[in-house]
Amino acid sequence: MIMTVLISAVGVQVVFLLIMGIGSLMQSGSDKADRRVRDRLRALAEAEGEDEAIDLVLRETAMSDVPWFNRLLEKVRWMGRLEKLIYQAEAKGSAGVYLLSCALLAVVGAYAGSFSGRLWVVALTGGLLGYLPIGRLSGKKRKRMNKFQQQLPEALDLMARALKAGHTFGGGMRMVADEFESPIGPEFGKTLDEINYGMDVDRALANLQDRVDCPDLKFFVVSINIQRETGGNLAEIIAKISTLVRERFALFGKIRVLSAEGRVSAYILVALPFIIVGILFLINADYISLLWKRDLGVSMLYCASAFMVLGVLIIRKIIKIKV
Repeated sequence: MIMTVLISAVGVQVVFLLIMGIGSLMQSGSDKADRRVRDRLRALAEAEGEDEAIDLVLRETAMSDVPWFNRLLEKVRWMGRLEKLIYQAEAKGSAGVYLLSCALLAVVGAYAGSFSGRLWVVALTGGLLGYLPIGRLSGKKRKRMNKFQQQLPEALDLMARALKAGHTFGGGMRMVADEFESPIGPEFGKTLDEINYGMDVDRALANLQDRVDCPDLKFFVVSINIQRETGGNLAEIIAKISTLVRERFALFGKIRVLSAEGRVSAYILVALPFIIVGILFLINADYISLLWKRDLGVSMLYCASAFMVLGVLIIRKIIKIKV
């Protein structure tokens, strides 16, 4: 009975995704005027040598090319976090595309797990496959933000030297935007463009902090805002922030080295049960197969898995030290 309901639910989701695909094709011609406007603005920006202007003029982005689906997604609160994750990962595609990808993969995983005849297998395979697009975005975001954090001290040093040489704050940011590669170069360039187009400096820096998930950037933003209110030697302030960020980054590396033993212990403790089960399966498959063939063995596997997850969380809590 349960499997019949699951298969029916999978069928309903497949039909929904097919309807969404057909709707996308039917609505593909409705945004031709919008595409013409974008192409015209992009051509003008390239002719003037200001490619960044197109991002400021066309700031509003749709979550989906299908109008009714886009209106539906705009009402969902957490879709904003998904859009932010896509931007921070510097990934292509809209939030609607990734949402439908998650749904489609979850359906495929649930359908594949339904052949096992167990509800927990259906939930596990569906959940794991459905999380793949989000997991990929999270990995790309983490890699990009780590690179931004590594570039930040050198960028601040360049700004400090530019200010000491007589350049303005905007001139220092322009040098960072021109000299550094992605992600810090384009992000600083976008902030400078916002300032040049009339946005308040405080708001532009707040937008930079919102776009980039880097705790060290908060020191820079807060210091600039305070200096604009109270005055002071901006070059010296930025140089000290650069030193602070570099020392904090070095301390974080030392902590990772000191906590490496705990991480390796966690890896070994998690892998050891699977290694033992694999060895016993090769030696005597009938003996170890009692774990998943009998109800008592299945219950033992559930309890062992729960305690293993709990142990990993405890070890992670112990070795994770905030700097």
